[in-house]
Amino acid sequence: MFRPARRTRRWLTATAAFAVAVAGLGTAPAASAAAAPQWQRLTPPLSTPWTKDVSPTNALPDYPRPQLTRDKWQNLNGVWEFAKATPGEAAPVGKTLGERILVPYPVESALSGIMRHETNMWYRRTFEVPKNWQVGKGQRLQLHFQAVDYDATVIVNGKTVTRHTGGYDSFAVDVTDALTTAKTQEIVVGVADPNDQGGQPIGKQRQPGDGIFYTPSSGIWQTVWMEPVASAHIDRLDTTPDAASGTVTVNAVVGGPVKQRVEAIAYDHGRPVGRVTGDANKPLKLKVDRPHLWTPDDPFLYDLRVKLSTGDEVGSYFGIRSVSVGKTADGKQRMLLNGKFVMQVGPLDQGFWPDGIYTAPTDAALKFDLQQEKALGFNMVRKHIKVEPDRWYYYADKLGLLVWQDMPAMKDDVEPSTASRVNYESEMRRMIDQHRSFPSIVTWVPFNEGWGDYEVGRIADEVKSWDSSRLVNAESGVNCCRSEPDSGKGDIYDDHTYTGPGTPVQTGTRAAVDGEYGGLGLKVAGHEFDPAGSFAYEMEPDSATLTRRYGELQQRLLLVAQRCGVSAGVYTQTTDVEKEVNGFFTYDRQVKKMDFAAVRAANEAVIKGATGKPVSGPSVPAGTPGIDGIAAYPFDENTGTVAADAVGDHDATLVGGASWTEGKSGSALAVNGSGQYADTGASLVNTEGSYSAAAWVKFNAVGDGFQTVVSQDGDSTSAFFLQYSGADHRLAMSFVGTRALAPTAPEANRWYHVVGVRDAASGTLKLYVDGQLAATKSVCLGDASTGHTVIGRGKYGGGPVDYLNGAVDQVHVYDRALSDADVSALYSSGK
Repeated sequence: MFRPARRTRRWLTATAAFAVAVAGLGTAPAASAAAAPQWQRLTPPLSTPWTKDVSPTNALPDYPRPQLTRDKWQNLNGVWEFAKATPGEAAPVGKTLGERILVPYPVESALSGIMRHETNMWYRRTFEVPKNWQVGKGQRLQLHFQAVDYDATVIVNGKTVTRHTGGYDSFAVDVTDALTTAKTQEIVVGVADPNDQGGQPIGKQRQPGDGIFYTPSSGIWQTVWMEPVASAHIDRLDTTPDAASGTVTVNAVVGGPVKQRVEAIAYDHGRPVGRVTGDANKPLKLKVDRPHLWTPDDPFLYDLRVKLSTGDEVGSYFGIRSVSVGKTADGKQRMLLNGKFVMQVGPLDQGFWPDGIYTAPTDAALKFDLQQEKALGFNMVRKHIKVEPDRWYYYADKLGLLVWQDMPAMKDDVEPSTASRVNYESEMRRMIDQHRSFPSIVTWVPFNEGWGDYEVGRIADEVKSWDSSRLVNAESGVNCCRSEPDSGKGDIYDDHTYTGPGTPVQTGTRAAVDGEYGGLGLKVAGHEFDPAGSFAYEMEPDSATLTRRYGELQQRLLLVAQRCGVSAGVYTQTTDVEKEVNGFFTYDRQVKKMDFAAVRAANEAVIKGATGKPVSGPSVPAGTPGIDGIAAYPFDENTGTVAADAVGDHDATLVGGASWTEGKSGSALAVNGSGQYADTGASLVNTEGSYSAAAWVKFNAVGDGFQTVVSQDGDSTSAFFLQYSGADHRLAMSFVGTRALAPTAPEANRWYHVVGVRDAASGTLKLYVDGQLAATKSVCLGDASTGHTVIGRGKYGGGPVDYLNGAVDQVHVYDRALSDADVSALYSSGK
């Protein structure tokens, strides 16, 4: 990446002594100190309650690695020198840089003091090593970077000590041999971040951010620090609990030429409750007396001390819990915690901040989101395609929140190259290895909605082989967007439905979850990132309506859990994020947008009400016999603005200039795809029960746009769509997020007979084309709706969509599920 400058320097050997504490910025010969540039906090788009608290003296000063602690350490956060870089240029060793940046805030953030994107950049500072660390006298100096996005070259005193690629994992380097006999040492870090042009994992970072993608976070964005360590020392400590046996497996990963022995002791509030000894780099099983299991309601943690025979000693902690998939009393496969079904209800947590972007302004801010999620009655949180600092997971462990950890995705609209795939798996393995000991993490999510996905089944198996103690959600939102067809692998089948929640059906040995739903929005004046661009999946007029709608969605989630076997629901989202205004909080965390007591009550009702016990469903009426249905529209008027209902009393009104054309028989309804349709003026079917809709349809054109033949309006979205799916280029009978798709694409200017059937008793959607069954899809529940049944459009997000461009004839609506024989008879009749 960057070419280090050559510099003549007398290097200190590994055995030399060293001195003192962290100094401020080093100074090369320059003008007077008064003329030196100063760091300034810039004005963010929105200020959080913690923005004003950030300063050079308290830039995230807390210990960054709570699962592997040592007493001696030194934080290197604070003001560093900074400069834009040019690829290939010499490192600015010994040179004062022209700007000042507050580490560890991303260069694009206001808190950094830079607040612009840079693809290539230099960081520089000096430091002193505390004399009592005895570095060079049996101790080594480790330099740690918790996260740098993306490609970092670290130079100490002009010597390149490491290069690291990967924006979400920590790395460390022994810099002892690069130290000099001088009191002051120098660090230069060169960073390159191609962002969405590089093929690497980037999560939701985009340059520029827009819509559901956000401002990037380049450069150093987590804590930089150093510590003295023995030549033989513990680099990593893996703990894997087993609730059934009341044990924890401890593996102390140790480097060095000498074989080490390990002693690990577990403590319950200072009282030893278990001990094991053995060789380092081997799993050792530690038995705990009367094990106290970790749960969201009782997040009990044991302290752990681990010591090497050569003297290195570290502190840690662990929780004892197990996660699995197993059968509950109703016969469904569900996600289990400690062998019992616990309905997991949580928010989508994206971890963005208007002042620090990827980096929370303070440790209190980092903890705040989790505290609020717990206070809202959630027991789970999905960390969405971002990896947080270790302290975030520590707080989740302490508070009792189950964590689904996403792997940050590659770019959504690019097929990953072979090199990108190899790198993706390498970064994912490091993410898992560095987080495998946090008891709160219960699920790994390798892919989301097809963004950069590939070989999903193989990757799911690979992740499971890396960590068999947790569940694997192979593709969150496998029903959505760019996802590959369901691989059938992993422990979880995951649907996304907005506004939802959807009704994924539990089948086989996997649990079913609603991995995303909701997205209810509210604009709050003075607290929007981009008022002109603010959006949500369903916008509400006020807090009371937003709270009511949230309660309705949670009631629906409980029904889905009870009747469909769904194990979890993830609501979008904790806070507004940039243009998205669908959070419980505004983006600046200044305003609560709902009645939080009501939200907590709704969440607790879902968790308590979903027990995994059998629940009887509603009885399904037989419906009206015959092939004419409860409403029929032959469209034979060929004039006027009213189409008569041939069997009922719900005549349809032609809207928006809809007209007439030659039909399959007689005349037909003609619509142009732009605001024209026919409205029956009534809610013809109970969409929570069984029903069918049939029509002859001819499309003037078929392409990437959706076109709806028959639908029934819900409050926000149609309860069903008999349609042409532009996403699939197929005819379909659809619910939001679920489509029963014909196997082949239709042609323009040809008549097709289409029938959509919802069978509530069997929990299926069926599509028939020209009298033949074309597709069947399992869907547990239908959505309630009281809006009008309409011909020639759908409804989504509160407004009309998917206008038909073509002709419709012989529409029939039924209050029952038609059989194969019924459909065949209807098709043969020509009606």
